[in-house]
Amino acid sequence: MDQAEVEAAAVRLAAGLRAGDAVLLEGELGAGKTTFARALIRAACNDPSLEVPSPTYTLVQSYDAAGYTLHHFDLWRLSGPDGVFDLGWDDARAGVVLVEWPDRLGELAPSSAFRVVLAVFAEDQRTLIINDER
Repeated sequence: MDQAEVEAAAVRLAAGLRAGDAVLLEGELGAGKTTFARALIRAACNDPSLEVPSPTYTLVQSYDAAGYTLHHFDLWRLSGPDGVFDLGWDDARAGVVLVEWPDRLGELAPSSAFRVVLAVFAEDQRTLIINDER
């Protein structure tokens, strides 16, 4: 998959999201997690030009989507699940949570989630697998 195909997959997933859903993005650095997240957020908010900064330093950004609030978590800087509660995790679960580096959630990772796995296998070529565990 190239970047356009990754973005198209995110748009398709966004179309079916509902309050209470979780999207867990897995993959190494540079695999395309942020690209996928930005496309999904723009589609969910029905705004293709929406500014979607990476929450690497703020750890969470929230967006008004159609019928729910979408919370984009980037947990790269956390060492484990303890800091997630300080970010409003429990309240965020009432909307849609989109999580980069979900391994940092530990036992808090929702068992019913969309798991999106991105992997780079050649320059500008990725594989993308979406598992619906809902």
